Amino acid sequence: MQPEAGSSAPWVPPHATPRRIALAEYERMVELGFFVNERVELIRGVIVRMSPQGPAHSSPVEKLTSLLVLALAKRARVRCQLPLLGPGDSVPEPDIAVVPHADYRTRHPSTAHLVIEVSHTSREYDRDTKAPLYAEMVVPELWLVDVRRQTVEVRTEPEDGSYRRLETFGVGQTVRPTAFADVSIDVASIFEP
Repeated sequence: MQPEAGSSAPWVPPHATPRRIALAEYERMVELGFFVNERVELIRGVIVRMSPQGPAHSSPVEKLTSLLVLALAKRARVRCQLPLLGPGDSVPEPDIAVVPHADYRTRHPSTAHLVIEVSHTSREYDRDTKAPLYAEMVVPELWLVDVRRQTVEVRTEPEDGSYRRLETFGVGQTVRPTAFADVSIDVASIFEP
């Protein structure tokens, strides 16, 4: 059965098994320029197209990046929309990753103090697909910034592929990265013009 006209789902013949891409294959494809001018990430062996970035998404990413770079300049690196090495042939590209200071010229980081995903149209994907992946990576803290609701979901205590603790912060509240408790970010400032 073929997908409906206009559907973005790929057609897969009945009884066929899609072939997953291994990390080494994906890295080689990237080296060879397969994805020039495309925003993709490898999630559990599947190449996933990333949503286009409108201003409602990019503005909070830019603000959070600026705030974190200034606050953490000598303590950690703030990487914006760059790869992390994950388990199971995964190379997610979070909106922001606060990673340890290290030399990443030959290998992407495989751990982070904090990962931030900004969701405008990708809320379910970030929550249902990427959050469990970050928990498997034992990223101690994940922020899901919901542009439409103007909230920050803070997920901590990763265990067995999920986060055991979830707190939601809204406008009028502040969030603090667990690894850098002296850093305070006013939720409203993330969404202000």
